[in-house]
Amino acid sequence: MLRGPSPAVRAGRGDTVLAVDLEPEEPLGIAERFIDFIRNYRDENGEYKYMARLRRMMNFDLKSLAVDYGDLYRYDTELAEMLVDDPRTVLAEAGNAVREIVELENPEYAEAKKEFTVRVYGLYETVKIRELRSEHIGRLVQVEGIVTRMHPIRSRLVRAVFRHDKCGGEFEWPPPGEAMGDTIERPSVCPVCGEGGGKFLLVKEKSKYIDWQKIVLQERPEDVPGGQMPRSVEVQLTEDLVDSSRPGDRVTIVGIPTIVQVSSRSPLFELYIEANSIRVSEKALEEISITREDEEKIRELARDPWVRERIIASIAPSIYGQWDLKEAIALLLFGGVPKVMPDGTRIRGDIHVLFVGDPGVAKSQLLQSAARIAPRAVYTSGKGSTAAGLTAAVVKDPKTGEYFLEAGALVLADGGVAVIDEIDKMRPDDRVAIHEAMEQQVISISKAGIVARLNARASVLAAGNPRFGIYIPKKPFTDNVDLPPTIISRFDLIFVVRDIISRERDRMLATYVLEAHSNVERFKPEIDITLLKKYIIYARRYVRPRLTPQAKNMIRDFFVTLRSSATPLDDEGDRITSIPITARQLEAIIRISEAHAKMALKEEVTEEDAEEAIRITLSFLESVGVDTETGSIDSTVIMTGKSLSSIRLMSVIVDTIKKIKQSGAYCAKEEEIIKEVTSEHKVREAKVRETIEKMYRDGIIYSPRTGCYDIA
Repeated sequence: MLRGPSPAVRAGRGDTVLAVDLEPEEPLGIAERFIDFIRNYRDENGEYKYMARLRRMMNFDLKSLAVDYGDLYRYDTELAEMLVDDPRTVLAEAGNAVREIVELENPEYAEAKKEFTVRVYGLYETVKIRELRSEHIGRLVQVEGIVTRMHPIRSRLVRAVFRHDKCGGEFEWPPPGEAMGDTIERPSVCPVCGEGGGKFLLVKEKSKYIDWQKIVLQERPEDVPGGQMPRSVEVQLTEDLVDSSRPGDRVTIVGIPTIVQVSSRSPLFELYIEANSIRVSEKALEEISITREDEEKIRELARDPWVRERIIASIAPSIYGQWDLKEAIALLLFGGVPKVMPDGTRIRGDIHVLFVGDPGVAKSQLLQSAARIAPRAVYTSGKGSTAAGLTAAVVKDPKTGEYFLEAGALVLADGGVAVIDEIDKMRPDDRVAIHEAMEQQVISISKAGIVARLNARASVLAAGNPRFGIYIPKKPFTDNVDLPPTIISRFDLIFVVRDIISRERDRMLATYVLEAHSNVERFKPEIDITLLKKYIIYARRYVRPRLTPQAKNMIRDFFVTLRSSATPLDDEGDRITSIPITARQLEAIIRISEAHAKMALKEEVTEEDAEEAIRITLSFLESVGVDTETGSIDSTVIMTGKSLSSIRLMSVIVDTIKKIKQSGAYCAKEEEIIKEVTSEHKVREAKVRETIEKMYRDGIIYSPRTGCYDIA
């Protein structure tokens, strides 16, 4: 029976009591109190919040009603506390309350759905996964974490229909009011005929099932104490909660910790969570709250004209120099502005940075400092990483034999930074796995019948050592680094870090390092790390600067001017000079200028930001994209691993081999090729020999006999 709010309840929440029933009333039951809450709770605008939600639930053909715990606590504190202490009883009664209201609103809908569920969101207290203990069993808890595994959806039996083979009678089991356990238990006596014995056959088509799915929730990387393994907990999803998340998603789950016996004779039990509700974090870093006091500090910091310099100085302050590298890290932490086009095309805003250089120049220290400052970061090393560990894997469950998805480092770093140290130590076939993640920012999986696309919207900060141990300036960048051009070209900024011997610089470096070891307190960051983290979160969450006309003109003029040096064409339409910059670097400049504006919380990208983006991009191109033969900037070196002059020389060698073979030779002798090329094209003999060897290694030409070549 429906009843309005009692005087006691209405008076308790501050309503004016207009009339009081003089007859004594019995205390309201749990279901009646929920009915009172749903029918009479008003939000700050005076709207009946949950009646509106209930009607919306029916309009969308759903059977679960979302309830904010804070609303229930403010309306009926005792009921909210009962919900936490005895959730199974209270939630069952809450479902009955929803059905009772629906029966009055729409009897046909209530009859069609039969059962309804209340899903609770936003408990006041969040329990860390590693702090789940026996005391939480049977209570309502809220946990946060990352979905690392997702099993396929199964149908779970909740109400069985058995047929007794002796009398042929059919009946539902378990009896009303009892729930199906983890195993199917048949009755010993037939409720229809009252006799025992015989077989009780499960009538599958008449039994009742619900959708069921198991996921594994792991601690967020930033919540794991240093030097410890991340903890995980299994979560069971039912009905409309299945497939509401996928591996890599950061979720908040409200549910009931439950135990299951490890084996029939074991006194040990495993803990899992029966989920009541699940909420996926849609925005990056939204799980980290920023208070009004924090916002005031952030705004005050942004008003400092030297805020960018202070942010850069706060990155690894114990490391001497390396200002451009630290600035690159700062730009990566803030990132550009991602765009989604009307046709669904996504342009990434994340900035990728690579450091390559001599040993002992603090590359790893810079990476670790970035991982500490980043609000969300996953740190991994190339030596200990595989393709599956970086992206995602399809794993077979040894118990059930079914396959499930397991998220890797780039998926776990979604919305943050993936830090990869010693990227050059990764196996080539493992490195290929990160191509798609760096540009398209998704991970595609197609294994064992599982086809999925997982988000990997992360910036990549990587470091590697040169191929020969130390960087050799006379060799092209791609010859110094054991990385394929397909990966190198995806980095927005690449820095060569060399250990240059200079008496004055060495004196300053030694003084700085000695001071760092003897006076630790002096090297405090300019900005407190906790405040800097929140500053970065605030900028990434709320600041989306737009290019001003002046900034657009500056970037366009730079792009056109730099490319104009590559305009001359020969008679056959081929370029004579190298291409210094491409559209890929143009997009990188835009991202960097946006990040530079975000560092000061600016709403517009000005000429100052564009100028700094151009400066740091030119610095990168002059150190990496230089043709060692001509000394000019050539982006072809970054895009293909070969300079334009090398590509033209390869083409000449191929044409020469064809010409020699046309004269009837079985293959072209090396000496003939060298003589022909050096005489006609004025190229050094050593360069021709080196190019022939490289073409042979790359499979462009082959050697049918010693010292003789043919086109592959």
